[in-house]
Amino acid sequence: MPIVQRAFQDRSTDTRKMAAQIIGNMYSLTDQKDLAPYLPSVTPGLKASLLDPVPEVRTVSAKALGAMVKGMGESCFEDLLPWLMETLTYEQSSVDRSGAAQGLAEVMAGLGVEKLEKLMPEIVATASKVDIAPHVRDGYIMMFNYLPITFGDKFTPYVGPIIPCILKALADENEFVRDTALRAGQRIISMYAETAIALLLPQLEQGISLKCTCGAIINALGVERRNGVLAGLYMGRSDTQLVVRQASLHVWKIVVSNTPRTLREILPTLFGLLLRFLASTCADKRTVAARTLGDLVRKLGEKILPEIIPILEEGLRSDKSDERQGVCIGLSEIMKSTSREAVLFFSESLVPTVRKALCDPLEEVREAAAKTFEQLHSTIGHQALEDILPFLLKQLDNEETADFAVDGLKQVMAVKSRVVLPYLVPKLTTPPVNTRVLAFLSSVAGDALTRHLSVILPAMMSALKEKLGTSEEQLEMANCQSVILSVEDDVGQRIITEDLLEATRSSELGMRQAAAVMLNIYCCKTKADYTGHLKSLVSGLIRLFNDTNPVVLNESWDALNSITKKLDAGNQLALIEDLHKDIRIVGNEAKGDHVPGFCIPKKGVTSILLVLREGVLTGNPEQKEEAAKALGLVIKLTSAEALKPSVVSITGPLIRILGDRFSWNVKVALLETLSLLLAKVEIALKPFLPQLQTTFTKALQDSHRAVRLKAADALGKLIVIHVKVDPLFTELLNGIRSSDDSAIRDTMLQALRFVTRGAGAKVDAAIRKNISTVLLGMLGHDEDATRMASAGCLAELCAFLSEEELNTVLQQHLLADVSGIDWMVRHGRSLALSVAVNVAPSRLCAPRYYNNVQEMILSNATADRIPIAVSGIRGMGFLMKYHMEAEGGSLPPKLSNLFIKCLQNSSSDIKLVAEKMIWWANKNHLPSLDPPTIKPILKALLDNTKDKNTSVRAYSDQAIVNLLKMREGEEVLQSVSRILDAASLELLNESCRRSLKKLASQADSDEQIDDTILT
Repeated sequence: MPIVQRAFQDRSTDTRKMAAQIIGNMYSLTDQKDLAPYLPSVTPGLKASLLDPVPEVRTVSAKALGAMVKGMGESCFEDLLPWLMETLTYEQSSVDRSGAAQGLAEVMAGLGVEKLEKLMPEIVATASKVDIAPHVRDGYIMMFNYLPITFGDKFTPYVGPIIPCILKALADENEFVRDTALRAGQRIISMYAETAIALLLPQLEQGISLKCTCGAIINALGVERRNGVLAGLYMGRSDTQLVVRQASLHVWKIVVSNTPRTLREILPTLFGLLLRFLASTCADKRTVAARTLGDLVRKLGEKILPEIIPILEEGLRSDKSDERQGVCIGLSEIMKSTSREAVLFFSESLVPTVRKALCDPLEEVREAAAKTFEQLHSTIGHQALEDILPFLLKQLDNEETADFAVDGLKQVMAVKSRVVLPYLVPKLTTPPVNTRVLAFLSSVAGDALTRHLSVILPAMMSALKEKLGTSEEQLEMANCQSVILSVEDDVGQRIITEDLLEATRSSELGMRQAAAVMLNIYCCKTKADYTGHLKSLVSGLIRLFNDTNPVVLNESWDALNSITKKLDAGNQLALIEDLHKDIRIVGNEAKGDHVPGFCIPKKGVTSILLVLREGVLTGNPEQKEEAAKALGLVIKLTSAEALKPSVVSITGPLIRILGDRFSWNVKVALLETLSLLLAKVEIALKPFLPQLQTTFTKALQDSHRAVRLKAADALGKLIVIHVKVDPLFTELLNGIRSSDDSAIRDTMLQALRFVTRGAGAKVDAAIRKNISTVLLGMLGHDEDATRMASAGCLAELCAFLSEEELNTVLQQHLLADVSGIDWMVRHGRSLALSVAVNVAPSRLCAPRYYNNVQEMILSNATADRIPIAVSGIRGMGFLMKYHMEAEGGSLPPKLSNLFIKCLQNSSSDIKLVAEKMIWWANKNHLPSLDPPTIKPILKALLDNTKDKNTSVRAYSDQAIVNLLKMREGEEVLQSVSRILDAASLELLNESCRRSLKKLASQADSDEQIDDTILT
């Protein structure tokens, strides 16, 4: 025995096989009592041999085990059966499962038929389960390969029950299970084909259409059974599994010599089987039946169609959805196998069938019918469209079938969009437009939809236009949304943006509204990348901000907001230059008014603020400047109320960037924007007051003049919201006193002037007195700019001086005797007096001072020094304005006569400034002079229209236009014309033809007339 034990571990296959044989024979030939002591030492070797890779070793080992169990009895092997059952389902190796199956079969044979009867129900039940692991099923199917060998005829009663298990396993998705089932099936057929026909055939007939593994079909079956077998076998030739098709074809060729004749013989039986399969819930069965139908038509020719089609029509009337679906699959296969002529011949039967199927209540049937339509179109071409689609469109009007017909169209589109869409679009876009169907079809149309967008979009806008403001608006918008969101290709996006933007320019309000709504839907909800159309979209949407309709304004605002929120930093920065240009265009169109799209309550400018903020904070210097200018322009075009919610978002970045080291032009743009914001929202910026004051006063020291001037202007706006102004006045005054740089001193003087204008009444009297003392001392300064700036600042202060202080300044300085004083001092005084008349006319033109003021101004206007004379003439212009506002249409003769003399002066400078002051004093908002007062001044101006100096000629035209109020109409012109002499009238008419009427049609200039303000 030790030798046999060692033999089980030997490397030689023959040695291991002989060891197993010896053990088996010993237990068959000797007394069991003698061998019982060796059982524990021999069993492990036998178990190992049972799992040997060599089949012969496994076979001999299995027989040895069977002999041992038979000889010793089951009681000696308590753990053997559980071990075999466990190894039978071992996952890692099919060899182990095969050895266990073979061993278990031999052990069961050794234990007798009783053991077979006891275990077979469990084995059959487990092998039939579909929810167990494939390796478990494989192990149990292996039993059907070995049990017939060990039991022989005793196994016959179990042939019937195990055939369905084997057939099911042949259809398993795992190849190793199918292989095992095939071997088991072959074993059953080879052993029981002759003796168990009655058991085998009923089971094989049920499964043969899907899995044909039989070796031969004998003639002794009888006609009916033969027909059933051959029908199933023929269907097996069209199976979805290649191995089944090959096996069925192989058997068919062996059994059938004349296929067409045999098919005709079995046709009734075959069709019964086909209809059952077409009605099956199993997709594979329906497919097999459909393929078989096509094969039948090919084999038997088109003569069979009259027999087939009525059966299929009847199938479509079935209550079973699977059967109706199967009919559609069958029709497709028939048409694939039939000539065009035959399909056309039977179209009267085929077309109604397809129509009905496309409107079937069940989606699966409609889907199958669409494929049938596809095949019909492939076979007979355009005729299929004419036969099917008008019927489907008609069904849309029927409430019962409308939903099914829409889905039928959708299914047809899914398979034939490039053919169906050109046919449907003209019909669906003809009023009344069917947007519901268009929405359904767009979801499956793919790129084919793009070709028809230029027709679909206008139709959808027309439909939406009619429904806006009605209860159907939301449904219509949802339909429009489905169409435009289904477009994802670049060409389609370009068409959508261009066509919708074009429609927003329509003169018809409804079309503009519909286009704006659809643009908003597109921009908000599309997942497509429209970066390539970004600039045109933004430009078109901002242009809509001037629309007067609330719907257009809100929809375009929302659309633009959606775009800017999705942009990354790079795209935001790339957009800034174009955005500024677009805002400028919108501002020009608004003609000085606020842009409605920037003034929507609770929305304001936030739709573009993100982009401009990004530009200010992270852009390069050019982008920062561009963004700041754009922001300034937006502030100009927006109401204070609409700006307030965005004040913090705007101001923070501007202050932050102003504190950094950037080029002067960036700082100028930022300061100008802050000035505009201060002027617009004033008190709303109070939280930023300390930072703003620090920023502006620091900018006053900047090396660049433009930055300093903007800072001075900004301080003038800031002072209005200031409560404690004295420290700022003191700081500016000390800066003026201590500054060695005249350029910085001059801009600080300008800043002092602007803060005085805004808060002169709030400043402490002592500080005001110190300011006037310093300014009076600078009126005769050597540098022209300083002298002019201090004169302008003093003039501004005159509006806030006490009566005593004003009297002192006028009597001792501005109106004092000029004889013997330096011309620069006189120039400074004349500047201050002239500007004071402009900024505080009610005080300087009071009866107490008027005569002296007028005399001094007229005296200055006739001075020899041109600068003094120029400042005097400016004073005359300010006086003219005062008289026009206070007294209406007349002027003091002295003033009028001196104006005429100045206009006739030989100096072009004198003539030019006189013309400018007449132009300025007669701007539109002021009342007109009387015609008798106008006449002499007009004649002098008309003479200057012939002057050799270009500027004199140009300004004389401007002055005449304002003097005659030509921008307001021709009433004054007609009145004056009636009292003019012929020569002057002719000259006036000539000027009107040449330039005056053209000038009158243009906006007036905003030129700054006060030369004491630095620019």
